[in-house]
Amino acid sequence: MLTKKQLDLLEFIHKRVQRDGVPPSFDEMKEALDLRSKSGIHRLITALEERGFIRRLAHRARALEIVKLPDAMAGKPGFSPRVIDGDRPDDIPANANPVAIAAVELNVMGRIAAGVPIAAISEVSHSVAVPQTMLGQGEHYALEVKGDSMIEAGINNGDVVVIRETSVADNGDIVVALVEDQEATLKRYRRNGSTIALEAANPAYETRIFRDDQVKVQGRLVGLIRTY
Repeated sequence: MLTKKQLDLLEFIHKRVQRDGVPPSFDEMKEALDLRSKSGIHRLITALEERGFIRRLAHRARALEIVKLPDAMAGKPGFSPRVIDGDRPDDIPANANPVAIAAVELNVMGRIAAGVPIAAISEVSHSVAVPQTMLGQGEHYALEVKGDSMIEAGINNGDVVVIRETSVADNGDIVVALVEDQEATLKRYRRNGSTIALEAANPAYETRIFRDDQVKVQGRLVGLIRTY
């Protein structure tokens, strides 16, 4: 049985993975649960891992995946585990290829910097198979991540991020931002009046502040693909 804090943290992680495709940072978890230090988050995560609800991915900073949900959460509207073993759906034939049914080919539009911005690349380099469940309405594309500035958001160098095309974003969204029409970067978006902050998820990188006319949102992160 989980404590209220453990359940609150599991619910917060699950909602963020469902929304962004990546788990929240420890700072975001601390803020969401109104804790004073990250040590409390570490203890809660350890407890959830010991009880089999989450799994920490080896050699990946801040990388978590949800293994299962407690009955109290599984019954809530909108809750469906992203990472959980289960039986084959009844409507899929036994000899069917599940990859062909469940995957969509997306164009990989070059590399995106998760660090110092690099020139935007708009030419298709190759394609990647993406689970249909990762995509919603609208157009999508994929980018290969270069750099480590988003590592505490679970985004590592060499990962492929799935982006939903949009020109608008909410505060806290991880977006593809085009800076001054020539540099593209993957960062967390914060608007404050007429200025826009592009925040890294790595303390080694400073937050960059721009006028709102210097930044154009090119899409919002909805998923991540990692090859081991």
